[in-house]
Parts: sequence; C-alpha cells; structure tokens
Amino acid sequence: SQALVSFVLQQEFPDNFSLVAEEDSKDLRKGGGQEIVERITKLVNDSLTIDGSYNVTLSTEDVLKAIDNGRSEGGSQGRHWVLDPIDGTKGFLRGDQYAIALALLDGGKVVLGVLACPNLPLTSLSDAGQHSPNNKVGCLFFAVVGGGTYMQPLDGSSAVKVQVSAVENPEEASFFESYEAAHSMHDLSSLIAQKLGVKAPPVRIDSQAKYGALSRGDGAIYLRLPHKGYREKIWDHAAGCIVVSEAGGVVTDAAGQPLDFSKGKYLDLDTGIIVTNQKLMPLLFNAVRKSIQEKASSL
Repeated sequence: SQALVSFVLQQEFPDNFSLVAEEDSKDLRKGGGQEIVERITKLVNDSLTIDGSYNVTLSTEDVLKAIDNGRSEGGSQGRHWVLDPIDGTKGFLRGDQYAIALALLDGGKVVLGVLACPNLPLTSLSDAGQHSPNNKVGCLFFAVVGGGTYMQPLDGSSAVKVQVSAVENPEEASFFESYEAAHSMHDLSSLIAQKLGVKAPPVRIDSQAKYGALSRGDGAIYLRLPHKGYREKIWDHAAGCIVVSEAGGVVTDAAGQPLDFSKGKYLDLDTGIIVTNQKLMPLLFNAVRKSIQEKASSL
C-alpha cells in the first residue's frame, strides 16, 4: 500500500514531493526478498489497472523506489504527506481492525486526513461489535481543516458528515483503548474509568480505526497511555487527530497540550494521548492527572 500511495501522490503532486512513511525497502532488497517483491509489484500493477487512472506498468525497481520515497523526515517547513500503510498490523493479521492512514502537514500542522478502515462495520461498534452481523464493513473517513469530517462506505456510495458523541455524563461514556496491552497501560485506563464512573467495559481495538469510530460517535473517550520510554510516531496519529477534531472532538496529550506534528517523525508527549468531546474533556483531564499521580506515588 505504501508503494501505491507514494506513486499516486507523486503523480498528482510532483513539485517538492515529500512523504514521511513507516516502511522502507531494506528487507525487500536483501537476498531471498525477490519473490515477495514480485508479488508486491503484481499487486500494485493489478490495482493500477483496475483503477484505470494511470496507464502505466511499474517495474520491481519502480515499486521499491516508490516505497523508499517515504524517507522524508517531515518538520515545520513546507508540506509533507504522512503515511502509515498498515496501521494495526496485529489487527490486520488477526482479521480484525486496521487502517491505512494518510495525512498532509503544512507548516507543521495537519490540514488533511484520510483513514481507510476496511474491516470497520458501517454501523456503530456499540451495536455491531467489531464484526458486522450483515458483513457491511469498510469505511473511509476524511477531513480537511475547517471543513468537518465525512464518512464514506468503501463501496463508493455517498459520504455523510459525522460528529463526535454529545455525551456529557461520564457514566454513560464508553471508551476505546489499544487491543494490545503492550501499546497502552490498561491498568491506568481502568483507574481513570473508575474515577469518571464509566460503567461500560473498554472497547479494545487496533489502529486508528479508533479515531474513526470515535469521530462518528461510537464511543466518547479514547485513551492511549503507552509504557514509559515509548515514543509515538506522527504517522500513528496525524490522520486520526484531524478526523476527530474536525468532527468536534478534542485531542491532547496528558498535560492538555495539543499534539505537535512539527518536530519530525516523533511526537514528544507528556505521558500519552487523550481524546474525547469538548464537554467531557475537563472531567477526563482531571481524572487522567489524578490517576497518573496516584500510580506514580504507589511505585
């Protein structure tokens, strides 16, 4: 997917093209990688043929170069595309949630975000769970700064404008967190939920599909509180951040500061990321600070 997205973006926006992306071709270029490279090249060319917009056949070297176009460092100057070609790899392998996440930075600020969530049910997760009962899955979320957030089924039918949950009472709020315990401190999340009086158990799903689900009001809170020493990468949050904020939500770190995408590949954060609607944010922020202090004093 990185090869395809990189190729298409460069065709459409050739001037000063800059892409910050997760993958590179290093492992594919090693001995024994040839068969995989050929399979990837066939998939890329099949996809281009089906789409029909570009009358071109890429060689294996073209595909490897397209992948390696994602080596930009980003930063506060100029425009940079930011891509996570498969966000939520473990969810992808399990057949659960994953996302292809693309954002555009302009002067260090996210101005556009797109999240493709091929396994996300079209109806609310609170109704359907992670697997849709009628197999209607596949959503595309997109947002442009100042323009709101839209959700479109991947079958190409028309897009609808979405809004975050209007829940004001934390007891009625459900919250999302990472599926993998390695990605977020579930014990700290449960302490925060306890302080808020949240009754519903957490919905644990992989990837930025959580941002998409939250933008349409499936849940009201998303907590990502990684273990000490973990550094967040911009491609894991840039698209999701604007999708939620343009739907009326708020995304900050645990100190209440907006996420800063202008420093290169990494986000330097205080403790973690908290996401909710504007009404719940003051309560959530207090519960997060108190819980972090309690956990620190009990160590």
